[in-house]
Amino acid sequence: MNAPLRRVGVVALVLFGLLFLNLNWVQAYKANAYRTDPHNSRTQLTEYQRQRGQIAVSGGQVIVAQSVATGDELKFQRAYPLGAEYAPFVGYKPVSGLATGVEQAENDFLSGNAPELFADRIKEMFGNKSTGGNILLTIDKKVQDQAYNDVVHNRSGAKNAAAVVLDPSTGAVLGLASTPSYNPTPLVSHDTKTADNAYEQLNADPDKPLLNKATQETFSPGSTMKVIDSAAALATGQYTPQTVIPAGASYTPIPGGTFTMHNAEASTCPDPNITLIQALTVSCNTAFAQLGVKLGSAQIKSMAQAFGFEDDGLSLGRDGHGSGLGVVASHTGDMTDANGQDDPNYVAQSSIGQLNVRMTPMEGALIAATVANDGKQMRPYLVDKAQAPDLTSAYTASPKVLRTPINNQVAGDLQQMMESVVQSGTGTRAKIDGFQVGGKTGTAQNAADDGDHGWFIGFVMKDNRPIAAVAVFLEHAGTGGSGEAARIAGDLMKTVISEKGIK
Repeated sequence: MNAPLRRVGVVALVLFGLLFLNLNWVQAYKANAYRTDPHNSRTQLTEYQRQRGQIAVSGGQVIVAQSVATGDELKFQRAYPLGAEYAPFVGYKPVSGLATGVEQAENDFLSGNAPELFADRIKEMFGNKSTGGNILLTIDKKVQDQAYNDVVHNRSGAKNAAAVVLDPSTGAVLGLASTPSYNPTPLVSHDTKTADNAYEQLNADPDKPLLNKATQETFSPGSTMKVIDSAAALATGQYTPQTVIPAGASYTPIPGGTFTMHNAEASTCPDPNITLIQALTVSCNTAFAQLGVKLGSAQIKSMAQAFGFEDDGLSLGRDGHGSGLGVVASHTGDMTDANGQDDPNYVAQSSIGQLNVRMTPMEGALIAATVANDGKQMRPYLVDKAQAPDLTSAYTASPKVLRTPINNQVAGDLQQMMESVVQSGTGTRAKIDGFQVGGKTGTAQNAADDGDHGWFIGFVMKDNRPIAAVAVFLEHAGTGGSGEAARIAGDLMKTVISEKGIK
């Protein structure tokens, strides 16, 4: 063979080798990425030839997402029978673009492409019609109805609000409400122009209806942060609920400084000293500001992190996974000066949930659930079961301890203190006769023209056994917002009691 032909042969061989490597790269490593690319029209067309699985609640009795037959090229249309009430976490599956919520987290299973459904795909190759798998959520419809109706029609007039209801002993999410919400139907229209316009309008709304306020936004927690302070103090072994701590009508963190803190009311805790339990009961700002400064930012931050602050990897999906069901991290914020030392003004304000402290309502519910569950924080989860098209089980959730921030003794002390808040303090509107109800109200100050946020986090128990944990948040609720949050929380806990048939 002459030299020119040899060179041509070598070049052809190299090109063939590169082509072979690229083909293997696409088939072995990129196939899934191309298949799941929301902009892959061929994949979309294939998906819509197969009926997508259902999403249901209350043990599969109530359908909240389903696919119905159409007469166009895309044979099935996604439908959401209960619309806005479930949209913040069920999400939506558009024809083009990314899905959200459960629709995103369980997309492969719902569409029938999950490995667990491989046998169904084989049957489909031989002409058998197949559908996607079904997802059953932990949500109790009656609890969800109560949560959504209460936050939408709250008596404080708060436009933006959220509520979370958990089973403290398992972590199951029983209710998850966010308002304002949205109608998902236009977003899944087969007319992409209609869908795009609907999305653009919602995305431009300053109230952010596309975001789940229970899990995807953080807010100043106000005095609910005092539960963290109390836990940090009790965990040192140097404090009990009856320990006397400094209080007073006012407190200046830096002696001689210009910044002075006061209580919500002059009559709240005017005496120079108060017990720790009474300080939580009446929500004494000056007491917890001084306690926080004494403990130091490191201990407060450490306890907050032990309860789940700063955790940006939490998801309500299967076994803590699922990108569409992530929970954004809560933060304690910076409490130090330019030299890295504790700034007493910052620590004092942060200790009562102001300044740069931010918390999701989900985190608030987890704090209450942990206290009720004797210090064990269960991994919160929304996906209860996954069913194959023939209704056989492909997955069943198994409750798992996520973390144990406090021991049984500290949890017991906090239960006592939080029950005092409901029995004779700021949270009396959450009281339920015949049950142990504990909680903590929160009023988070904002700009002068905006009303304060109203919070309540709490739990209900019977014979020292946890029944439910809740968090209710009312943005810019103004005067009385925390009391209204406590009332709503009481309603939610009563509904869970009724649903569980507890007397």
